Amino acid sequence: METRNEATDVSRASRWAARTISVVVVTFLAFDGAVKVLKLAPAIEGTVRIGFPERLVRGLGLVDLACLVLYVIPRTSVLGAILLTGFLGGATAAQARLENPWLLFSVMFGVLVWGALFLRDHRVRAMIPLRE
Repeated sequence: METRNEATDVSRASRWAARTISVVVVTFLAFDGAVKVLKLAPAIEGTVRIGFPERLVRGLGLVDLACLVLYVIPRTSVLGAILLTGFLGGATAAQARLENPWLLFSVMFGVLVWGALFLRDHRVRAMIPLRE
């Protein structure tokens, strides 16, 4: 039989897992967006390599950062996750078109975006009930 302390520990563990995953996601996407907004050489090269024109780099970075801001704000986090899913889906499609195995990287980040949100937001857990 589960005691009250065990239930609290699970909740604490979920909170810390959500925080850890969120830090990884936010750090990566903030870096990715900033590199694009600043139009640094690696961002330009990577964007052109997957078939997008250089003139879109800064705009892609701004979209990335705008979605990320929505994701970080608790009140708009679900909207941010939905928009990040679309953004990462576009990255996945661009990589898939080139038959590049790095497409799994953007898929993984999409899973992490929703995994962190699932662990930290009871409303998301209610929408996606996992059975024991």
